[in-house]
Amino acid sequence: MASACALEWVPDSLYNTAVSATVSSYSRHRREVKSLPEDVQFDIYYKLYNKGRICQLALEFSELDTFARVLKVNDKRHLLHHCFQALMDHGASVSDILADTYANQLAQQTSQDPASRERTIQLGFQLGGFLCDAGWFCASETVYKACLSLCQMDKANLHKSLECSVGLLHVQNANCKYSEADQTCQIARQTLEELLALGLPVNPAAFYTECCALLFAECQYDEAIKFCSRAVTTISKTLPNKTIVDVLRQCSKACVVKREFRKAEVLVKHAVCYAREKFGDKHPKYSDALLDYGFYLLNVDSITAAVQVYQMALGIRQSVFGGRNLYVAIGHEDLAYASYVQEYSSGRFNDAREHAEKAIEILSYILPEDHLLLSSSKRVKALILEEIALDSLSKEAKEKNLQEAQELHLQSLALARKAFGENNVQTAKHYGNLGRLYQSMQRYEEAEEMHLKAIEIKERLLGKDDYEVALSVGHLASLYNYDMEKFAEAEKLYLRSIAIGKKLFGEGYSGLEYDYRGLLKLYRTTNNLAMADHYHDILHQWNTIRDINNAAEVKPLEFSISIDFEDTVKECFS
Repeated sequence: MASACALEWVPDSLYNTAVSATVSSYSRHRREVKSLPEDVQFDIYYKLYNKGRICQLALEFSELDTFARVLKVNDKRHLLHHCFQALMDHGASVSDILADTYANQLAQQTSQDPASRERTIQLGFQLGGFLCDAGWFCASETVYKACLSLCQMDKANLHKSLECSVGLLHVQNANCKYSEADQTCQIARQTLEELLALGLPVNPAAFYTECCALLFAECQYDEAIKFCSRAVTTISKTLPNKTIVDVLRQCSKACVVKREFRKAEVLVKHAVCYAREKFGDKHPKYSDALLDYGFYLLNVDSITAAVQVYQMALGIRQSVFGGRNLYVAIGHEDLAYASYVQEYSSGRFNDAREHAEKAIEILSYILPEDHLLLSSSKRVKALILEEIALDSLSKEAKEKNLQEAQELHLQSLALARKAFGENNVQTAKHYGNLGRLYQSMQRYEEAEEMHLKAIEIKERLLGKDDYEVALSVGHLASLYNYDMEKFAEAEKLYLRSIAIGKKLFGEGYSGLEYDYRGLLKLYRTTNNLAMADHYHDILHQWNTIRDINNAAEVKPLEFSISIDFEDTVKECFS
């Protein structure tokens, strides 16, 4: 008899054979399956998914008691994400069914014994957390709200109330529901104050981190950095690993926008290493850390490295979730913008456009059309379309792309004003984007008005020497120089933009190229040949510095940091 090896066939394990046999006659064994251990039960459900029996799996996962058992299998969470996403793509609203069932069960229960209440609260944490991690924010919010109401019934549950309100705050931040998040933040703060007044031990790092995230989104950067400092100085390895990663990465983002790049680098690199060590390099939490590392790299002008990191993060999210998932869409959007920046001078925007359109396609499927996350992806696509239009040889194609870009920018501006009001950096960015677009459309007075609005808001909120201010100043200089012949004003603005860029990023900053070329054109137009020669030489020196910097650039993840992070990261804020 030929051996199994000779036949190039390896017999399946007895366990897998039993799982397959159970699935093949599932309707007969369905009731018995529910009495099996959680990990065995999960393997049977996952085999249903692999066999394409989506309707049957949806039926099982729609039962809260069944899904509660599945949630206990922590070491196969990535597999659960994948099959859960398949159900949602198939049109089974499992997330809402589970959330509504949990909330309705609480509403119908007038009283519970302490042990039952504790189990229900724990299920709320597990279910709300899973739904948030899977990107189904509205369902997660429903669960957390119901769970919080149960926690608040008993003063003995103050720690649980704080944990639940912080979870609710996290999902509202992620879903851009900032008005509701402000209210939840007050609830969490009051609960924390009660705990401290009673002298009970509590670590507020997670709460401070969510406050930082909320203030960051609302562009209250000075306040955000204060909460960032509090979070880092209270961080401890006794916290859950997930919380530690979130503290480090969110605080890094706050430091980036305040241009405290040394602190940001320390924090985000520790977040990346810690996530990789504790969760592995295929886990969604590692992709979260990578996205924030990409944000840091993009802001310190390491564009190529940022693109590489964003590609890795998107790859992980596609592997874990697949399908029409919100986190996958965010990965596409971030990569689209980084690719757009990388190819700005080359004009090769096909990849950037593809990622932007993929993000919009996914978000349009799962979010309402007026959602702030959708407006962000539309803004990125509009920027790309404008550049494609400028390079187009067809007048018809150019006008079509510019018109679509205008529609997208106006939609994004309207949503930003609705969410944040006029006095916000995000609103200012949209004004600046419209300014550039109107310049491309030869609507110069409107372009000037938009740029002046952007500069005024940014200077008031960020100060006169911020990177964002420099961008808007440089764009207004370009308008004056190339299209309005206001050469004296343009010269002053170019020099101001250059000074800010060099101060923040050094002599090799990529954005200096456009200011140098603008001045070179300005001086040639005004027949100031001496200054034209001067900036011709400066541009040559800049190119040399860029070549040296690019040659010296290392791969973005070629670093190793001890995960004993507490002393190192706390020193940043001492």
